[in-house]
Amino acid sequence: MKEKEFLQEVKEINLLESTLALTEWDRQTGMPEKATDYRAEQDAYLYKLMFEKSTGPVIREAMSYFGEHRDELSELGQQVYDKVKENYDNDIAIPADRMEAYTRETSKAYSAWIDARKAENFQLFKKSLENLIAFKKEFIPLWRKEEKTPYDVLLGKYEPELTVETLDKVFSEVRDGIIAIRKTIEERGIAPETDFLSRLVSKEQQKEFITKVVEELGYDFSKGRLDDTVHPFMTGFNRNDTRITTRWNENDFKMAVFGIIHEQGHGQYEQNIDPKFDYTPLTGGVSMGIHESQSLFQEIIVGSNRAFWKKQYPFFQEVTQGTFDDIDFETFYHGLKETHANFIRIEADTLTYVLHIIIRYEMEKAIFNENVNLDTLPELWNAKYEEYLGIRPSNDLEGILQDVHWAGGDFGYFPSYALGYMYAAQLKHAMDKDLDFDAVLASDDYSPIKNWLNEKIRQYGASRKPKQLIFDATGEDLNPKYLLDYLRQIYFDVYQVE
Repeated sequence: MKEKEFLQEVKEINLLESTLALTEWDRQTGMPEKATDYRAEQDAYLYKLMFEKSTGPVIREAMSYFGEHRDELSELGQQVYDKVKENYDNDIAIPADRMEAYTRETSKAYSAWIDARKAENFQLFKKSLENLIAFKKEFIPLWRKEEKTPYDVLLGKYEPELTVETLDKVFSEVRDGIIAIRKTIEERGIAPETDFLSRLVSKEQQKEFITKVVEELGYDFSKGRLDDTVHPFMTGFNRNDTRITTRWNENDFKMAVFGIIHEQGHGQYEQNIDPKFDYTPLTGGVSMGIHESQSLFQEIIVGSNRAFWKKQYPFFQEVTQGTFDDIDFETFYHGLKETHANFIRIEADTLTYVLHIIIRYEMEKAIFNENVNLDTLPELWNAKYEEYLGIRPSNDLEGILQDVHWAGGDFGYFPSYALGYMYAAQLKHAMDKDLDFDAVLASDDYSPIKNWLNEKIRQYGASRKPKQLIFDATGEDLNPKYLLDYLRQIYFDVYQVE
């Protein structure tokens, strides 16, 4: 077998995968409601073709031949082989008809989730969720290698080398640290003024403001676009087509503004991967945690920065046509960084966000490691919110139905958000050694930040493991200390804690 033949087959698999991503983008942005069943058949058929190629004779021969003749591959060919082999070992473990059935079920589950949200009734989604969990429990023994628990297997799909044992330790430290910060603020802090945050800002005004801002941050609209959806996301088909979505609230401009800053961070990541990885499985992000580090760096690290907002606030005032002319910058900035318990994860403030993730992590552990009864999930969810955040959801919409991830079968994904948060703070600490971060964000040129992230993280795509990327970029393994230090700095300043 020749390397050219192997890479051609890999390209065709990549083209099918990106086509499936396109149908998913369409389903969440504009597909007619009644098209659900037909789309489920389309997705299942496309996935069947992709799965058959991924485990078919050409890939099978390549895995065998190049396993013994690795020296016949170029450096790029070897990198692609390693990733394809990893995917092949996972794919070959699952019978094609079962994967096709699973794909069909995920397509239907999204519509069931939408219906359940409209009715604020978990029971309308429960059957679909039960089916998806059953599929995952069927697949886990087939995927399992040396993982200690069933949930470790699912974590590995999104975070290579990560374990429940590690997460339990790190999340415990972060949870306790955030709770301590919140207690200090409650006891000694001075709450900022926030009533102006609900002032009317039209969708058009928000869009004008944030489009210019994210272009300045480095998102290239010639390689992307912005659309509306129920649950914001980014989909990258290739480095020249990375699309972002949002939802708008004219009485809460923060939701779309920060949501779009977040999603374009995902888009920037994929727009800046080395072109040599085109049409291969290395052209995407290496893990969801690293992916989230790029989006949360933009949303949380840049989006919490005083210098950034001091530079952008005059433009915001201009776009909103006098609505905020009576609000001075300090009042505006402090209001942006208010912290309070919130039911909705994607609307959570910078300080409480990770607590939302830890709740979901513990829910998923209960499902797969403890086989919790699904009928008890809404109550378990509500109890955890009461324990960690001191609030209790009044209905399933603001409770267990708020996230789309389970409807897509993405169990094991949620911890990536918290990892991304910690990675982002650690990257900022390392970046400070090379750049005057505040000075860059006070200037008219944000490119030094973009270039640093491109050099340290983005260019490598999926060609390096997360642990290696973070160590090479920061000089140490994952360290939650930097996140807690960062949160103390931001919130003790805003709440005037001496």
